[in-house]
Amino acid sequence: MLSKIFSYRMLVMLLLGYCSGLPLLLTASTLQAWMTNEGVSLTAIGMVSLISAPYTFKFLWAPLLDRYTFPFLGRRRGWMLITQLLLIQSILVLALFDPKTELANIASCAFLIAFFSASQDIVIDAYRREIVQEEELGLASSLYVNGYRLAMLVSGALALYLADQMSWQSVYQVMALCMIPALIFTIVAPREHDLIKAPVSLREAVVEPLKDFFNRRGAFIILTFIMLYKVGDNMASNMTTPFILQSGYTKTDIATVAKSFGMAATLLGALVGGVFMLRMKMKTSLIIFGIFQAVSTLGFSILPSMPVHFSSLALIIGFENLAAGMGGSAYAAYMASLTNKQFTATQYALLSSLMAIPRVILSSPTGKMAEVLGWESFFIVCTFMAVPGLLLLAPVFRLEKPAQPTT
Repeated sequence: MLSKIFSYRMLVMLLLGYCSGLPLLLTASTLQAWMTNEGVSLTAIGMVSLISAPYTFKFLWAPLLDRYTFPFLGRRRGWMLITQLLLIQSILVLALFDPKTELANIASCAFLIAFFSASQDIVIDAYRREIVQEEELGLASSLYVNGYRLAMLVSGALALYLADQMSWQSVYQVMALCMIPALIFTIVAPREHDLIKAPVSLREAVVEPLKDFFNRRGAFIILTFIMLYKVGDNMASNMTTPFILQSGYTKTDIATVAKSFGMAATLLGALVGGVFMLRMKMKTSLIIFGIFQAVSTLGFSILPSMPVHFSSLALIIGFENLAAGMGGSAYAAYMASLTNKQFTATQYALLSSLMAIPRVILSSPTGKMAEVLGWESFFIVCTFMAVPGLLLLAPVFRLEKPAQPTT
């Protein structure tokens, strides 16, 4: 087991997770913290989630990345390098503006960051699915999630620490520099096999992946499950940073507990989840980890009644992040198992886009919900939003997985 965990291929999964994870918080909770400090309304902060719309609709341009290839670094890594260069430039441009007086410019730049980040995710998801063996999906997903979360530690905890020492504009300039290692990781990653050929036409790149997926029995049940499994967790996470700040904690408290200690719990959860999935069925993992996620969301509803103290915040955040890490590993592994390697980029983009719908669309009114319901009732509602996804597990696992091409 240790030889699998510490193999070069698994190390690449960890590094690619860093590449994908770094940009996300720069248009989410870190941007929300900046806006909160500048006195932007809760309603506007909640609407920031709409900036992440490219994560929801990336399947629309995934066929282009599947069909066309740059003449360097191979079919997937060439696109990775281009999108990473564009990400660095977009983050630097965003750092030129002030959300108090130039909110529209901030939103436009954040949208571009989300677009290039979503495009990077398309090719990274395809790349990691194509170089990982079927039996390694759970472990690979857990290490990828850990790399993703480590990057979020940089764009989350580190950014918040720095925000107490320098301007937010300077913080985003530092974050652009932190994206540079992604270029190195892309260059040193192994070239993918050429056994799986690119589509010969754009029509083939668009039509065949969708035809393959929607011809399966229960395709719409699968898609509904993908959208609903983490809806409660996503809604709660969208407002966690404003909630903690308004509960009497400082940015440093968030960086120390919610981002650093909590991140350690997430990394542990992802690793434990990956190891468990080597020994238990995916269905069992999704059930157990999904229940943990729902219970951990409920924990936020009792935080306002607890004393404003390090241990109170650490307990709630630690459990929530541990459950999120376990659930995220199983969720990512399940989605990867659904893809046909002949159409990896477009099919995985479709599934992960649907996964992003709750985070982008259903999470956009969460600021208004928190204002109307109050924090306690808001998190109780988020907890019950997890129930439909869990109920769909029974019909989902009666369906067959796609047959893979023989190469």
